[in-house]
Amino acid sequence: MSTSSESRQARMIDELRVFIKKVLSDPTIAVKSMEIARKHRNEPNADEIVAREISANTTIRIPEKWSEADRMFLDIIHDVLDDEEALY
Repeated sequence: MSTSSESRQARMIDELRVFIKKVLSDPTIAVKSMEIARKHRNEPNADEIVAREISANTTIRIPEKWSEADRMFLDIIHDVLDDEEALY
């Protein structure tokens, strides 16, 4: 593995650690994030809208230029919504 790849992975792991700590310290983050995602799911540019609204309404900050961890968080939200939809 190259040094830049290792560095990128280390940054992503650090970001995810901070994110997980925030979610564990404030359980409303997950609930709010999912409510926001459900509300905007079928809108054009839904990811951008969801990212902005999550940033405005929780302690999670998703910058305009997304990191790999930000993208992963949004992808996981989509996975959860897909799983919910499959149940019904």
